[in-house]
Amino acid sequence: MALSSSAAINIAALALVLLALSGGTATSAQLSQNFYSKTCPKVFSTVKSVLRSAITKERRLGASLLRLHFHDCFVNGCDGSILLDDTSSFTGEKTALCHGVVSCADILAIAARDSVVTLGGPFWDVKVGRRDSKTASLSAANSGVIPPPTSTLTNLISRFRAQGLSAKDMVALSGAHTIGKARCTSFRNRIYNETDIDVSFAKIRQRKCPRTSGSGDNNVAVLDFQTPNSFDNNYYKNLINKRGLLHSDQVLFNGGSTDSLVRQYSQNDKSFDSDFVAAMIKMGDIKPLTGSKGEIRKNCRRVN
Repeated sequence: MALSSSAAINIAALALVLLALSGGTATSAQLSQNFYSKTCPKVFSTVKSVLRSAITKERRLGASLLRLHFHDCFVNGCDGSILLDDTSSFTGEKTALCHGVVSCADILAIAARDSVVTLGGPFWDVKVGRRDSKTASLSAANSGVIPPPTSTLTNLISRFRAQGLSAKDMVALSGAHTIGKARCTSFRNRIYNETDIDVSFAKIRQRKCPRTSGSGDNNVAVLDFQTPNSFDNNYYKNLINKRGLLHSDQVLFNGGSTDSLVRQYSQNDKSFDSDFVAAMIKMGDIKPLTGSKGEIRKNCRRVN
């Protein structure tokens, strides 16, 4: 999902606030929950405050930031590269979709957690200490590491496994689609041509997504029609009722190996919360830059 202009603005705002709080440089080579305890002790409370205010103004921002962290981690690791503007030497990842001590990559990780919490989801301790990449890669972003909405179950499992994430992690992380929206181009084929879909659900979605390509392409629909602004387990209940908006959603419950997990999460929100937290922490450990690698950007949109 593309980052909205307001999401980009609020990430910049977070970086500027963190700049005011920063006082030194941290160089430890390991991620930890206490990485900024001395150099920027107010980082978590500051991100939380700014983010809650921003989400109050634009509810979709929470989902945008959560997906931004996901996309960042899947393309060359959790290194903040997705925030970089294009330069003469590279075409960044944003088109495919802080003088200080706090990296932009860590801001994303913290903001993703606080987005979930603000919308009613579970809390977890975020490990920090990532450094920012000095480059970004459009080719890497478009290489297939990020599963498209047309993905089969086999493809989803394979793409997540390549990142060190299990099928269970994949199903739990897919639950993030309990918030946010998708463009008509992402679900047009499903609502007109697929059979494993509730007829009334499809007809409602067809009202704002015409069959003809090019017409209403940018119209959006909520991924979870029941509680679109709350982080809960209704996403899985929708799948059982054949009301998954994306093809890559519904394949999680379509007679395959992940059916039992979907049913489990639909019946037990605590189980979903627990497994989602475990998967988010695991995802946040994907190939981070630490120690002397990378840098801590003065501006999240460009290298120092």
